[in-house]
Amino acid sequence: MEKSKVYFTKKITPDSLQKIYHAMDVRLKGKIAVKISTGEPGGHNFLQPALIKELVQELNGTIVECNTAYEGRRYTTEEHLKAVREHGFMDIAPCDIMDSEGELSIPVTGGKHLTENFVGSHLSNYESILMLSHFKGHAMGGFGGALKNMSIGIASSHGKAFIHGVGIPEDLWTADHDSFLECMADACKAVMDFKGRDNIVYINVANRLSVDCDCDSQPHEPEMADLGIFASTDPVAVDQASVDAVYQSSDSGKAALIERMESRNGIHTVETAAELGLGNRSYEIIEI
Repeated sequence: MEKSKVYFTKKITPDSLQKIYHAMDVRLKGKIAVKISTGEPGGHNFLQPALIKELVQELNGTIVECNTAYEGRRYTTEEHLKAVREHGFMDIAPCDIMDSEGELSIPVTGGKHLTENFVGSHLSNYESILMLSHFKGHAMGGFGGALKNMSIGIASSHGKAFIHGVGIPEDLWTADHDSFLECMADACKAVMDFKGRDNIVYINVANRLSVDCDCDSQPHEPEMADLGIFASTDPVAVDQASVDAVYQSSDSGKAALIERMESRNGIHTVETAAELGLGNRSYEIIEI
């Protein structure tokens, strides 16, 4: 199999974010959703509006999110929109909570566990998606990047519990762990099949590398330095490259993030996504 292309820059600036998008030589069409994590209030590691503003506006994109499966400031649409405003995203682009008017069931074909995936109903309003992910650790997934942003991130509040619970929402905190990781890959397949693979591109910004997710209101401070920005039309390759960059870093502070990824078997989501044919773990880095 031919290696996937992963574009990389060490610079994390608004200009470098635009440049790496252009380097992929893709043209997202129609109404474009820019899927980010809007960040749980209290946390401060989420991608900042000042960083993403120019690219989002160039694409005339709409920032999209879905409500959380746990009680907090982003559990209801009303409170979530307040958080989005407080974090400055409404100042740079239109913002849409995609499950504010309910959810949509989309099929999972040939998945490991799931036969359907519940996403915010507004997903059908967009022709293309820029999966703009903050790469960092995660308390359950080990790490969060493109695959987590596309699965848990696009799932409705109920859909998030459905994935976490391996098809049984009530089991969201107790389901078999590796099966949960496999369900994230199942959900990614559903989204890619639903929107069309040529209509989604992936950018991972590896900065503020906390062991905790942006969904954490009190995340651990990062122990290692920023790595850079990775971009690809292949979600498996972009996540694999981001993980590999942590291991290859000369920063001694990487130990905490590696422990978080390994203790949760985070790479298993990437393994499963590759097994389901969503992308390629072999890649070449093209530095811009």
